[in-house]
Amino acid sequence: MSKRYPPKRIFPRASEDAADAQRDLSTPQTRDSAYRLAFQDMDFLLREDLRPVRFQLELLKPELMLDEAGIASTLVMYGSARTPSPETTGTTMPLHVDYYEQARALAKLASATPVNAEGKREFVVCSGGGPGIMEGANRGAAEAGAETIGLNIVLPFEQAPNKYVTPHLSFNFHYFALRKMQFLIRARAVAAFPGGFGTMDELFELLTLMQTGKIKRLPVVLFGQRFWNRVINFEALVDEGVISAEDLRLFQFVETAEQAWAVVQAFYA
Repeated sequence: MSKRYPPKRIFPRASEDAADAQRDLSTPQTRDSAYRLAFQDMDFLLREDLRPVRFQLELLKPELMLDEAGIASTLVMYGSARTPSPETTGTTMPLHVDYYEQARALAKLASATPVNAEGKREFVVCSGGGPGIMEGANRGAAEAGAETIGLNIVLPFEQAPNKYVTPHLSFNFHYFALRKMQFLIRARAVAAFPGGFGTMDELFELLTLMQTGKIKRLPVVLFGQRFWNRVINFEALVDEGVISAEDLRLFQFVETAEQAWAVVQAFYA
């Protein structure tokens, strides 16, 4: 005779309690916000002193979902939201339009990486989820038939996620710091294209983390040596003694997607 074991779970799920809490019990006590379940009370969750809890939730949500999606590692691609796609340039072809195409091509190369021995995906393309270089990156992955990640952020003037981001891998952030952390948690390579303040912020934080040993070294490629050397005098930083010559080895300049992917492959060979 087979034994009948008790159920594995004896407490109701939060969703069940939440549904029970919606029952029509209209009294002065139940109508007051104090009676709401804490996790259903937006006024409570958005209090100033609940910021540490919101930090934790904002980091935890994408982390859990990416883990459930079987994503082992990512190729992160930074770059300007203002870089045009070929379709939006008309008859004029600005210099930076090529960077969009190179981001698109690199994403296709990375997306051909087979799953690992555990069946998890490697070098999944991850961008900031917006237009420009970010769109080019997500577009290349989508055209290769691969899922691709977008880490968007709430800004007063910002746009919706680009249409190439995989919907269930499209995340939205309030805190810049947690978004930048999420970029790097699974990163195994980073490609930085010409960009403005946001790109510089993300790139230099990454270089600082590697320089100080806070994270392990990983391949970092900067697209467009002419651009980078024009806007940042890396050699002058060495000459002034504020960084060492060894720090210049934290990144490599490349011009094409093929060169960038070769750097990544050589690093992990």
